Amino acid sequence: MATVSDGLTKGKSQAIATPESAWRKRKDAWEHLGYVLSEITSEFKDEMRCEEYKTEAGRLLAQLSSIEPYWANPGLHFFNEVDRLMTEGHFDDAMRLVHRANQSFRTQTQYFEPEGRDNSDYGSHESTLVEGVSSGPNGLIIPQVEILLVDNGPTEEIERFKEEILEQRQRTDPFHYNFVAVPSIEDALAAIVINPGIQSVVLSARYDLKTRRRLSGGLQAFIDGRIKGYFGHSQQIQGLLDMEHILSDMRPEIPVYLIAGVALESIAHEITGRFRRIFSRNDRMDLHLSILAEITDRYHTPFFNALQKYAKRPGGVFHAMPISRAGSVQNSPWARDLVDFYGKNLLLAETSATSGGLDSLLDPKSSIKKAHELAARAFQSHRTYFVTNGTSTANKIVHQSILAPGDIVLVDRNCHKSHHYSLVLAGANVSYLEAYPLNEHAMYGAVSLEEIKGRLLQLRREGLLHKVKMITLTNCTFDGIIYDPRRVMEECLTIKPDLVFLWDEAWFAFAGFHPIYRQRTGMTAAAKMEEELGTEEYVQRYQQLKASLPAPGTLENPENDEVWLRTRLFPDPGTTRLRVYSTQSTHKTLTSLRQGSMIHVFDQDYALRNANAFREAYMTHTSTSPNYQILASLDIGRRQAELEGYALVQRQVDLAQSIARAMTRNKLLNKYFRILDTGDLIPQEFRTTTSGNPVRDGLAVWDESWRQDELVLDPSRLTLDISRTGVDGDTFKHTYLMDGHSIQVNKTSRTSVLLMTNIGTNRSAVAHLIEVLVKIAEELERKRRIEGSCVVRAPGAGRIPLPDFSYFAEEFATGGGSGDMRKAYYLTYQDPASEFLTSSQIRERIIGGGRVVSAVFVTPYPPGFPVLVPGQVVTLDILNYMDVLDTREIHGYHEDKGYQVFTNTALKSLAPGAAG
Repeated sequence: MATVSDGLTKGKSQAIATPESAWRKRKDAWEHLGYVLSEITSEFKDEMRCEEYKTEAGRLLAQLSSIEPYWANPGLHFFNEVDRLMTEGHFDDAMRLVHRANQSFRTQTQYFEPEGRDNSDYGSHESTLVEGVSSGPNGLIIPQVEILLVDNGPTEEIERFKEEILEQRQRTDPFHYNFVAVPSIEDALAAIVINPGIQSVVLSARYDLKTRRRLSGGLQAFIDGRIKGYFGHSQQIQGLLDMEHILSDMRPEIPVYLIAGVALESIAHEITGRFRRIFSRNDRMDLHLSILAEITDRYHTPFFNALQKYAKRPGGVFHAMPISRAGSVQNSPWARDLVDFYGKNLLLAETSATSGGLDSLLDPKSSIKKAHELAARAFQSHRTYFVTNGTSTANKIVHQSILAPGDIVLVDRNCHKSHHYSLVLAGANVSYLEAYPLNEHAMYGAVSLEEIKGRLLQLRREGLLHKVKMITLTNCTFDGIIYDPRRVMEECLTIKPDLVFLWDEAWFAFAGFHPIYRQRTGMTAAAKMEEELGTEEYVQRYQQLKASLPAPGTLENPENDEVWLRTRLFPDPGTTRLRVYSTQSTHKTLTSLRQGSMIHVFDQDYALRNANAFREAYMTHTSTSPNYQILASLDIGRRQAELEGYALVQRQVDLAQSIARAMTRNKLLNKYFRILDTGDLIPQEFRTTTSGNPVRDGLAVWDESWRQDELVLDPSRLTLDISRTGVDGDTFKHTYLMDGHSIQVNKTSRTSVLLMTNIGTNRSAVAHLIEVLVKIAEELERKRRIEGSCVVRAPGAGRIPLPDFSYFAEEFATGGGSGDMRKAYYLTYQDPASEFLTSSQIRERIIGGGRVVSAVFVTPYPPGFPVLVPGQVVTLDILNYMDVLDTREIHGYHEDKGYQVFTNTALKSLAPGAAG
C-alpha cells in the first residue's frame, strides 16, 4: 500500500491548517476518508478507480496528520492505528475505525453515545476514541472534554503520567476527559487556538519554546506576535509565568495548573495567584479532582438547577398565577393546547414564589445572586445583573443610575432609541456625536475618535467639562463596525478623568469568548487598563506625555487643543477612575430566551458613588414579576459560553467567511451581489493596516488589525450589496428572501441587506442561503434576458446623502452642542403645543425662511435609531432622506398626518421674558 504510506510521509511535512477553519477541514477530512474507504472496500469496486481512491486516502491522511496531534479524541493514537491498518491493507478494519471517528462529528455539540460501547470497558483505549462524550453509569451519556498537557519529558514517562491520572476517573464523575500532550510553548498555543474543546491546561516545567512541527504561516505569525516580549530570560519560573500570562490573555475562562519538579514551598511565594493550583508529580488524585471541580463549577447553573428542583416538588398554589403548575389549563378543553405545545415543564416552573431556592431578582440572596457572580466571572466584570425585559431596559437602568438632570452626556447619534428615551427620563442634556456617513451604501458608520475628543475639548473650552458625566457608544454597530474601547477610554479619560462609559454591546455579547474579539469588549478593555495603570512603565510613559502637552485651549486661544486632538493620549494614573458599564442582549448573540439581557459593571467607584442609585434604578425598571424561564436561560447561556463559547464563535466566523468566499467564486453571484469588506465600510483614515478582509488574510493579520486599527469590522456579519440587482433593500428582504424562501434577515438599507451568522448557524443553513441567492440571481438573469435590460442600480442609490443631526433649537440648547430633550419632550403635554405637518408643508415653510422643530422622536425600525428627536430643528436634508426611506415601520411618523412639530406659539412661550 505504497500510495497511502507515501501520502502520509508527505503529510508529516504539511503545515497545520489555519485555526479559523481547522474544525471544518478536520471534520471534512475524516468524513471524506470514510467515503473513500467505503469505495475501496466495495464489492463492486473498479480496480482503476480503486487506485485513485487509495491515492486520495493518502492525501487525506497527510492532511489529518498535521491536525490530529492537537486533539485528544479521536487523537494521534487513533489516527496512527488507522494509518497502520491502511498501510497493511486492512481497509475494512480501518473503515470501521473511521466510521467511529465520524460519529464524533455527528452533531454540532459533538455529544453522542457510540454504538456497541461496552460500559464495562471504560478506561480502555477503545472506549475513549470518540470525541465529546463518554458512557457513564447505566449507559448515560456524559460530556467528555480535553485537557492540554505541556511536557517535553520522555514519551514513556508522559504516557505513564497520563494513564495514572486517567485511572483516577470514576463512573460517578460528572465529566470525563482525555489529554492532548504537546512538548513546546508554540505547540501549546497552536493547540489552544485550533482546538476549542480544551478546557484546562496542565503546565510542567519541562518544555521547549519552539515547535518541531511546521505551522501555517498565519498561525506561526500569530504565535510569534503573542510571545513577543516574553521568554527573554533564563529563569525557569519566569518562563512559566510568561506562559500562564499568555494563556490567560487568550483563553481566560480555562484554568492553568502547574506541575512543579522541585519543592513546592520553595517557589509558591513567587507564583502565588497566577496558577489555579500547583501540584507535585505525585499528586495524581488532587489534580484529577481539581480538573473535575473547576469544570463542574463552570457547568453549575444555580438558578436553573433551583428552578428544576422547584418544578419537581409537589405542592399547592394559593397565590397568584392560575397557570402555575398548569392549574388553569391542564384540564381545560379550551386551553389544553398550550400544554401540548409548550410541555408541562414550562408550566410547572411558572411561579410567583421567591422561596424554595428560587430567590428574588430584586433582592437576590441565593441562587440568583450566585448566578450573577458566575456571569461576572465569565464576562470579566466586577458585577453582573440579569435583565428580563431586554437591553432597552438595561440601558435605562444604567443611564438613570449615573445621570441627574443637567448632567451632560455624549451620545452616539445613531445609538438605539432606548438611549434617547432614557435620557429624556433622566433629564440629562444630550450632546450628540455624529457618525461618519457611507452615502454610497445608505448607512452610517461609527463615531470617530477625533469627533469624540473634539467635543470634549470644545466643552472644556466653554467651561462645561465639569458637567460632562458620561459617554454612550454602540459597540458594535448594527452593521458590525467595532470600536477600540481601550483607546477611546484612555484618550477620553486624559481629558476628563472621571468620565463614565456605557458601551451598548447589544449585538456583541459573544465577543468575550474569543481571543481576538475579546480585546474589543468594554469589560476586557477596562480590566487591561486597570492592570496597566499601576505599573511603573505606564507611569513613566504618562510623565513623558504630560511634559509634551501644552496647556488646555481656551475660547480666546483654542490652538493648543489642536495638539491634544492630534496626540495619542494616556490618562493620569493618579487621578483616573475606571467607571465602565456594558449592556448586552444575551438573547441576540448567545443562548437565551427573548428579552434576556445582562448589565456588566466595571466601576472602581461603584460602592462609593453608584451602588444605591443603581439599586433604585434597577428597582424602577425591573418587573416585580420577572419571567423565571428567561432567568434560567441566562444562567444556561453563561454556562454554554464558558464551556464552548470559543468553539461556537470561531465556527460562526468561519461560516460567515465561507459565504463570502462562495459569493466571490461563483460568477453569477458575483455579477449581482458583493460582500462589502473593511475597505468599503471603514475609511482608511481610521485604519493603520490595509487589509480589506483581515480574517481572509490570516490569523496574524486579523490579530494585528484588531490590535492597531481605530475601527474594525465584525467578520461574522456580512453586508450584502444588492445595488446591481435593481431591487431596493426592503423589497429584496420581503419579496425575495422572506416570502420567497423563508430566509430571515433584519436590517436593510436602500442598497444592501445585512446577513448575520450566530452561534446557532450551521453549515446546512449556509448552504441553503447560497442556494437561494443563486436561484435569485438566476431569476434576475432570466428577467434581464427577457426584458433586454441591463443590470441597474437600486432606485435612489447614492443620490440622497445621509443627513447629519442638525442642531437643537435655541429654546432647548444648553451649550457645547448639547440640548435639553426632556424640556422639549414634556412641552408636548401642553395643549396645543404641537401640530402635524406633512413633508411638503414643512418643506414649504423652510424654503420660505421659517423654522420647524420636531416635537417627538421619529425612528425608522430597524435599525432603531431616531432621525429626529424632540427639540431638533428639521432640515431639508432630513426631509429628503425621509422621503426616499424604504423602511416600512417608522415610529413617531403618522402616514396620514405627517410629522408632529412644535407650534410657533409654543416656542415663543419659552423665550426669555415670555408670560408663563
